[in-house]
Formats: sequence, structure tokens, C-alpha cells
Amino acid sequence: MIRPAVLFAAFATATAAEEPLSFNRDIRPILSENCFACHGFDSKKREAELRLDTPEGAYTAKDGAFPIKPGDLAKSEVWQRIITTDEDDLMPPPKSHKKLTQKQKDTLKLWIEQGAPYQKHWAFELPRMGALQVPSAVENRPSLSEIDAFLLDRLAKDKLTFADEADKETLIRRVSFTLTGLPPTLAEVDAFLKDGNYEAMVDRYMKSPRFGEEMARHWLDVARYADTHGLHLDNERNMWAYRDWVVRAFNENLPFDQFTVWQIAGDQLPNATRDQLIATGFSRCNVTTSEGGAIDEEYRHLYAVDRAATLTTAWLGLTGGCAQCHDHKYDPLTMSEFYSLYAFFYSSADPPMDKNINTTEPYLRLPTPEQQKAVDAAIAAESVTLKALDAAAQKAVFAEKATSEAQTITQVIFDDVFAYAAETRNTTRNASAWLNEPAFSAKAGKRVLQLSNGQFSEENITPTLTPVVLGDSPRFSLWVRLDPLNTPRTVSVELNNKRVVWGDGSVFTGTAYAQEGDVVVGPLPKRGEWTQLSFDPAAVLGFKPGTRINVVSVQQFGGTAVFDRCEVSGQSRPDKHALTSFATWWKLMSGAKKNPPELPAALAKTLATAPEKVTDAKQREALLRFYLARIAQPVNDDLAKHRTAWQNALAARSAADLAIPGTFIFRDEEKPRDTFIAMRGAYNKLGDKVEPTTPAAFHPLKKSGARATRLDLAQWLVAPENPMTARVTVNRFWQQVFGIGLVKTSHDFGSQGEPPSHPELLDHLAVTFQKSGWNVKQLMKQFLMTKAFKQASPVESNLLSLDPDNRLLARGPRIRLDAEQIRDNALFVSGLINLEMGGRGVRPYQPPNIWEPVGYGDSNTRYYLQDHGPSLYRRSLYSFLKRTAPPPFMSNFDAPNREQSCTRRERSNTPMQALQLMNDVQHFEAARALAERVIAEGGSEDEKRLHWLFRTVLSRKPDAKEFTMLTAALAKQRELYQNDSKAAEKAISVGESTPKKISAPTEAAAWTLISNLVLNLDETVSRN
Repeated sequence: MIRPAVLFAAFATATAAEEPLSFNRDIRPILSENCFACHGFDSKKREAELRLDTPEGAYTAKDGAFPIKPGDLAKSEVWQRIITTDEDDLMPPPKSHKKLTQKQKDTLKLWIEQGAPYQKHWAFELPRMGALQVPSAVENRPSLSEIDAFLLDRLAKDKLTFADEADKETLIRRVSFTLTGLPPTLAEVDAFLKDGNYEAMVDRYMKSPRFGEEMARHWLDVARYADTHGLHLDNERNMWAYRDWVVRAFNENLPFDQFTVWQIAGDQLPNATRDQLIATGFSRCNVTTSEGGAIDEEYRHLYAVDRAATLTTAWLGLTGGCAQCHDHKYDPLTMSEFYSLYAFFYSSADPPMDKNINTTEPYLRLPTPEQQKAVDAAIAAESVTLKALDAAAQKAVFAEKATSEAQTITQVIFDDVFAYAAETRNTTRNASAWLNEPAFSAKAGKRVLQLSNGQFSEENITPTLTPVVLGDSPRFSLWVRLDPLNTPRTVSVELNNKRVVWGDGSVFTGTAYAQEGDVVVGPLPKRGEWTQLSFDPAAVLGFKPGTRINVVSVQQFGGTAVFDRCEVSGQSRPDKHALTSFATWWKLMSGAKKNPPELPAALAKTLATAPEKVTDAKQREALLRFYLARIAQPVNDDLAKHRTAWQNALAARSAADLAIPGTFIFRDEEKPRDTFIAMRGAYNKLGDKVEPTTPAAFHPLKKSGARATRLDLAQWLVAPENPMTARVTVNRFWQQVFGIGLVKTSHDFGSQGEPPSHPELLDHLAVTFQKSGWNVKQLMKQFLMTKAFKQASPVESNLLSLDPDNRLLARGPRIRLDAEQIRDNALFVSGLINLEMGGRGVRPYQPPNIWEPVGYGDSNTRYYLQDHGPSLYRRSLYSFLKRTAPPPFMSNFDAPNREQSCTRRERSNTPMQALQLMNDVQHFEAARALAERVIAEGGSEDEKRLHWLFRTVLSRKPDAKEFTMLTAALAKQRELYQNDSKAAEKAISVGESTPKKISAPTEAAAWTLISNLVLNLDETVSRN
């Protein structure tokens, strides 16, 4: 390899004095940083009517003076203002706190001397396939890829060339992490070492379902995907189907133009498919609120601003949000044009207030064929059983009881379903959480009601058509089973706001749920077992016979509990109880202020009227038959049989419905809203009306009708005439593969962004990507097949100083793994990983008190309830992401909180990261599981085991020095643990996975520490 003896010039400036300066490369960044804010695109903020971002503005004389006189420094007023010593005339002015460096001054001076040529901003020109001048160094290498030829052409200017190819172990590990986010297995390494077929190895990883997961991870940053609303309560939302669609789209190699169109306007495609509708969730990933006092119009405005700004970032590589309050200061995007983009999203059908629920409309249910079949069957069964029940009720003989002796009457509040027409509300604000046929079995029927929260949760049940009135010697009872892993501190029941508690009643003290008069009636039930809780409402709470129970609340504090068969019984006279006396029921119900939707409209007026005032026999008879069918205790066996069949059908339909997932989708209102410029970005200070259209600096929008649609916008984004989308996209994929984009500022291709390191290569990639049919897998393979990607990454001080970010790629890309990759790597090599794909976000280990300090008191994500079992070991892509408190293992390694679009993660290096890798439960547990693999699979000798461990984690054998250090460390750990067996037991008991006990605890603990050491190597957490 040729290494220069002289310092190489930064590639953002000309590399030799004789090479003409480039305005886009050398001059625009200087002017943009120092001049354009006052002398640029924004006419409202332009000083002295001087514009320096166009040649017309710079060359035109004003009052006899030329701002810039090409070739003449003496007559160039701008230059004279730069070099003056008079602070009143100096540019940039001192008050701007900007100051040109001597190097920048020299560059501007040379540019004016060379004729001060301007160029249109490079990103706004259509990419072109330029003719590459192949350097002499590569003329005799016909196998060289076009990408390599571009890179070598640039390297040759600084007398550089590629490094040697990396060894096979490095290559397969690099490819595996790049394409799957996981390391290779030992079998995969051995196979590659044997056949050496690099391309076949790349193809194999690209066909893996893990490919889509790794690709999706990067896009979800751009899409600002998360599992919570983000504002106010930050409650859970059902969006994971969108995440799973992104994974699927990459695995199926959906062309990127379709990937784009579906997300922006999938709902507007003819006969839109389910996947096309799911894809529109991109525009529903923004943060939302339902805070009391929030103003609808303000948040409707903010959502449209976010969606327009995200679009400009994701596809145009522009900071469009800067034009929300004023014309963009640096790029050709006026405030009016921003609001014309905003207009495409301003007519959205989603409400400004998200209701704090997980199913905010527009919402798409996503049944599988089997689930749809089950729902259809349940609907049919419900209809059939209800007809049979009504028929039986028509035939039933009923007569009001005369005065009679009291008897025991039992009223079910809920079993597999709630009492008919009962109104329910719970802490989550979402649908009640029923578990159908749980593994631990229901106590009665097939379903149980679940409550789960880190602090307090409750299910409020308000009987409506089935009033609950206490008799003599009343008894309230229900069955409960406490989760053995998330055991509550109390369970409780409230009747008419009076609470009965089992367990530690003091837990309510100092909380918002504390109230006077709580009665502790017993200890907390045994966890993991069904226990019947029972008490006398009269003796315990002082309720008198005849008291109507308006609200029943079932509660738990600090964990997870399931409940079954809740009922009230007591001694009542049949002629006085609402379930046995039609007259009593009617009298109770006639005073109701509103009727539940379950009451047929034809009966509503009759029921609301006092019984003695209804004289129409048909009306009375119709109400009676409704009462016998749905409300009364069955008067005969035939009616009882049909009532049971109908209730079972209701439960089956509810179970079938709840089993169906869904997702937020995007849709417009039928009538578009008028859109106006928001002056200074204020939603309530409206300026001129605008129509949906695209910025004038780009190609014209082709409208399909009188008013432009989102589908027109989406097709405009991927049109051949669009100079931005292909460039922006290939740059992000390049960044993904090589660690940094050809344009480093992948979010900003405008004047404030950094020029491309290899502009001709960027254009070449953009054009070939479009010509390939926007083929993502083909593009990724092109990158991985280059000699640039396959290089070794030698650490040479001179090259590090010349090109610290490796922009020129004179060495192989070496980058720290991302947060998800670090955790997944540990789980993978340990054998703990659960590779199940898709579904609701899981909650792995997390330090205590992460959610709680930032959580609103009434939020259903205020308290973190960790998952257990296989869910703990799912890939990090599937970890539940709460915006106001993202998983700390991700935040610690620079993952964004997804509150807004992120196109590039930073990479930091902090002590906290080292502490996490050494001490976090997940990582230490992985080390113990890896140690067990070492002992079981690595052979019987220390040398073989150490080699197996190193190859499993790093795909290579340790060198002699490394082996010596590992051997010494192992001996030390053995000695320590042999002298402290309790510490050994503790070390191998970290985490919830069960130790396999394949060796003595002291031996397992020693290998755990060695595994932990190897997992903490810099090489382990780097993609080399």
C-alpha cells in the first residue's frame, strides 16, 4: 500500500493549487455558515438587499459597487469587507459571533481570483452518470467494481490505495453484522473458511429473515416508530404491525419506490391491500396527546407540521421544519411551500386528541384467516343462540310471584363475560384484558379477567340493565390468582367507593388512591393458586339490605392478578328482587337517565316510563319478553339452557374479537380542510390560503385531479425527475454499511449540510439504484462486494490523522456496534436468544425506577412490569419503546427516543457503557449461559475451551498473548471461587434462566467471569 509522506488536504477543499475550486464543494459551505442567514434565500431577513446565494445577487452592482467582481478583488466589496479592520464594516459582523478562519479567507480569495463561478446547489441537480477517469493504478484490474474505481480515483489524488483484504474470519463477522445484526455461528465460519465463497456467503445472509430485522431497525429511526403516544400520559399504542411490515418489506425486497409510495399514500392506491394500508402507519408514528386543556386545532397543526417535516427529512434530505415559521434561510423552501407540503397531511382523519387509548382511529383490524373464520363463526353462533333464546322467552310462562318467603338469589357480576349491558372502564382506558383458556386454567368457564400494573389498576363495572341490590345476609365473592413472578402487594374490591383489602393496606398511603375507611379483611392470597375471596358487605362495609350497588371495582396494587366468577348473593323475596320480579326491575330501571346501547330502541321509551303509565299491552309484553330472555333468572330449564348457550356465544365472540390485533393507519377526511400559512408557526394566526403542492425549486408535481393528493406527492418523490430521493436513500444505505455517509449530514443535503466526499460516486449510485428498479438487496450486495468493504482496517497513526473518519476508505470500515446489536450479540452467542419474529413489544430486564419518575400518575406505562420467560430474550428490535423513557440499554448506546425522525445515530464512548456491559443483568446472565456452552461444547481441556469461546464470540482464535492472559485470568477466577463457594452460587444465579448445572458452581462461575471478559472486549462490541 502506498502511504503519503506529506499531509493530505481535507477532501472538502481542493487538493492541489492548480485544481479549480468548486463552488459547491469549497465555497458554498463557507458562505452558508457565515453569510446566508443575512444574505440568503429568506427575503424577509435579508440585510441590505444583498443576496449571495445566487450569481445574480452577487454580481449585480449596487450604488456603483459590486458585491463580487469576478477576477477583481479590489472591486469586490464583499472581499474588502472581509479583510477590513473596521469593526463597523467587518463581515461577518462581530455581533453575529461568526469569524472566518484564515484558511476560509484564502479559499474565498482564490475563488474570486478564479472568476467566482457559481453552481446550482449540487443536491438540486439531477444525478448523472459521469464518465469515470480510471486512474493508472487500476487500469489493469478489470474485475474492479465501479464503486471501487470511484473510490480509488479519489484515493489516488492523495497517493493512497486500498489496504489488503481482511482475513476470512473478519469478513464473515463483518458481513453477518451488517446484514443481520448478529454474529456468524461457528458452523458458518467453518463453512466459509472451507469453501471461501464470499458471494455465496453474502447471498446466504441476505436471504435470512434476520436481514429484514436489521434493515428495519435503521428505517424505524427515520420513521420515529415507538410503542407509546409520546406526550402527556405517553400511553401504549398499537403500532407494532407497522414495524413488522417494515421487516417483511425488506425481507421480500419490496422496491424502494413502492416502499415509499405505500407509506405516504398506500390508502389511496386502487384496491389498497392490507399491507399497503398498514404501511401508511408511517404517518401515524408521530407523537400525539390527549391532555386535558390541550387545544384541538393546535395539535392538528403540530401533527401536520411533524408529518411534512419528517417527509422532507426522510426522502428529500432537507430540514423542511425550518420553514415552519419563516422562509428557509439557506435552502429554496419558502414558508408558503412548506405549508403546501403540510396541506397534504392537514386533512388527516385521526383526531387531535388521541383519547389515550391504543386503538385511536383510523385503526385497521388485522385478523388472520383463521381468526376471521373464528369471528364469523362466533357472530353466527351469537345470532343463532339469541334467536333461540328470544323464541324460548316468547314461550315461557311468567307470573309475578305473590308475597313469599325469602330465598337465596345469586347475581353474577362477571364470569366469562360481564353482566349483560354492564358499562366497564379500567385503568388502561383500553378494552378489558381477558385471557382466553390460560395455561393455568380458569376457575370457572374459559376466560379470566387480568389486571396488571406496577402500582394500581382496577376494572370498574357499572351494572345497567341488571341492577345489583343487596338482600339480607349478603355475600360478595370472587376468585383470584396472583402472578407468581409479578405478585401484587394487595388485591381489593370497592362497592360504591367503599374498599375491602386483602394484603398490606398501607400501600395506598401517600398515593392518589388513598381513601378513608378502607377495611383490611385478610392476608394476601397465596401466589400462583386460585383463592376465593369473600366478605359480607353488610357486616364489613355497613350496607343495609336494599342497597343498590352502582359500581363494582376489582383492583390490584403492584403486579399482575387474574380474577374469575365475581358474584353477589343474599336472601331476598322473589316478589321484590329485580332478577325475579318484572315489576320490580321495571320500576328500578324507569328512572335511569340514559339507556345502554344493548337496549333495543323500540323498548327504550317503554322502559323509561313508569310501569303504571304504560297501558299498551303489546309494549308491556315486548318489554317482558326482553326481560325474560336477557335479564331475569331463567324461569324454566329450556330458557336456562338457551341463556347459557347465548352467554357462551357472547364470550366466544369477545374472545375471537380480542385475539385480533390491529394498527394505526392514515386516512384523510372526506372533505379536505382549508389550509393556511401559520404566521410565525402559530396555529391561530393564519395567513394566505395554500393548496397542496411541492416546492418550485424541484420538478413540477403531476396532479391526478383538480386537487393534488398524497398519492401524487408520493409518486413525485420517486419520479425520475426528482434529484433528491435516490441520492438521500443510497447515502443512508452507504452510511449503514460503511459507518458514515458519502454525505456525512445524512439528514441535510441542503446548503448547511456537508458536501459529498465522492459526488460522482453518489450520483452514480443514485442513478443505478433507480435503473435497478429501486432494488435494495442489489444495492446492499453491491456495497458488500466491493474491495473497499472487504479491506482490513489497520490502525496506522498517519492515516488516522489524515482521515480520522475513514471517509476516503483507505482502510476497512470499523465501527462500534449499535445498541441493539450489542445486546443481541450477547444473547446470540450465549444461546439464550429467542428468534421469534413480530408481535407486541416485549419488556426485558431494566433497572428499577426508569419509567416511574417521568410517568404521569394515570398513565398505563407509568410502571414498568418486566416480562418473564422467553420474552426476556427476544431481539432488541422487539423491545417495547416508551418515548419518554426508552429502554436504557438502548439509550446508553446512543439510540434515539424516536420523538422525531433520526437519520443518523451518534456513537459515544462512556464509562456508563462499560458498566452496563460488565454488570447489567442481561449481559452477566448471557456470560453465564455462554460459560455453560463453553463447558458443554468447547471440549474437556482449557485450551480447547478458550479457543472455542474466542471463536464463538469473535470468529477467530486468540493469539499467543491473548491466550496467555486468558489462561492466567481463568486460574485466578478458579482460585477466588474455590475459596468462596457462596459467591460462585450467586454469580451463576443472575437472571431468570435456570443454570444447567453441568459442572460444579465454582467452575461455572470461573468460566462465567472469563466469558464476561471476552464479551467486554472492544473487538466484541465493534464491527471490524
